[in-house]
Amino acid sequence: MQSAGNTDNMSERNLMTYCPEIRTVDATLRDGGLVNNFGFTEEFVKDLYEANIAAGVDYMEFGYRASKKMFDPKDFGKWKFCDEADLRAVVGENDSPMKIAVMADAGRCDYKTDILPREDSVVDMVRVACYIHQIPLALDMIDDAKAKGYEVTCNLMAVSKVNTEDLDQGLKILAESKADAVYVVDSFGNYYPEQMRKLVAKYVDVIGGAGKQVGFHGHNNQQLAFANTIEACRVGANYLDMTVNGMGRGAGNCFAEQLLSFLKNPKYTAIPIINFVAKHMLKLKAEGVVWGYDIPYMLTGVLNCHPSTAIKFIKDKRTDYAKLYAELMEMS
Repeated sequence: MQSAGNTDNMSERNLMTYCPEIRTVDATLRDGGLVNNFGFTEEFVKDLYEANIAAGVDYMEFGYRASKKMFDPKDFGKWKFCDEADLRAVVGENDSPMKIAVMADAGRCDYKTDILPREDSVVDMVRVACYIHQIPLALDMIDDAKAKGYEVTCNLMAVSKVNTEDLDQGLKILAESKADAVYVVDSFGNYYPEQMRKLVAKYVDVIGGAGKQVGFHGHNNQQLAFANTIEACRVGANYLDMTVNGMGRGAGNCFAEQLLSFLKNPKYTAIPIINFVAKHMLKLKAEGVVWGYDIPYMLTGVLNCHPSTAIKFIKDKRTDYAKLYAELMEMS
């Protein structure tokens, strides 16, 4: 992999040009699965796979490789677990240029047994997700996946809640790890573009300086997921997460159709994704599946809070926004 480089020694990326090092990662089934308990139809998943290939997407994340000891399969759709047989039922041997990814959530997966050796799996990349206090566990997960032959990223979550000293120490540790890339994750949709520039520059300096890639995963609480993705890319993030129609937990994520329309790689085209939206996403919304910007999510984003309170607020059909604001202020 090419390194994003040190921002002290490189000029700001010109996003009006073709940047071959950029990689797009579709996280619709994984982050979107948090909206509908991973209850996607087989047609939805197959059509999304084919649309992503046609659109030139680089990686498709199918979901979590979650522990069946912790999570009862009867309570979730199959993409909570991404069993090898279920993956192969969709992709076969994945005879395409697009790579397959799954997420291993620290503390919620049996990675030593459930992540197979790479030669026995159609998966190309394992995305290890952790909080700052879970870095020692994440390091073992990264080592395990690398030893099995996978590309590996570390998605460091909720960094808007991490103090500067802890983040600096965490990044130094991850820079010395075997991870191929480390992600900035704006879990609560709290950051503004000017803040994102500085944060990603820090990652590029430390992580990119160690020869690794930097990625970005944004949430749309303040309708800034796309803007923050572009700012992250401008200063050196090469792995860019997105979801179709922004489908994701709470306020959702950067819209895939928007990002693919913006990036200048000639292989990208948003048309297959737009057609997929017309066929599948409008139907999901008509069936009552809810995600996307709303005032409660904006409030949790502004106040740097987990969106669970807003999710419950909306589920309870409340509209007393000022009262919610006061409740969130008490929690902050």
